[in-house]
Amino acid sequence: MGKTRIKKGDLVQVITRVRGRRNADGTKTSDLGKQGKVLEVIAETDRVLVEGVNRIKRHTKARPGVEGGIVEREAPIHISNVQLVDPETKKPTRVGIRTEQVERDGRTKTNRIRVAKRSGKDI
Repeated sequence: MGKTRIKKGDLVQVITRVRGRRNADGTKTSDLGKQGKVLEVIAETDRVLVEGVNRIKRHTKARPGVEGGIVEREAPIHISNVQLVDPETKKPTRVGIRTEQVERDGRTKTNRIRVAKRSGKDI
């Protein structure tokens, strides 16, 4: 479990293939290069849920109050397999941290701002 610089709502791109994924006809499938918004960050397992990436079909049995059928949803992907998208160039970038001193009510506060390494712009 490491410190992550990817947050909920960020735009990320898949930078590696997910092994073992196949289409219905048996051919290999990949989400490599897809971009999507982070729906959830699961810090305990270092995984993220990305909109439209790593879609799975879950076959659910009908129960009282719950309709059965095939439910399609996103599955978590490891955080090392995605990279933040630079807001200016729309390409994957590493993330840096810039600190800024702000004085408010006679106190000095340090703000940490995420910065795209590719363009130098704030995220």
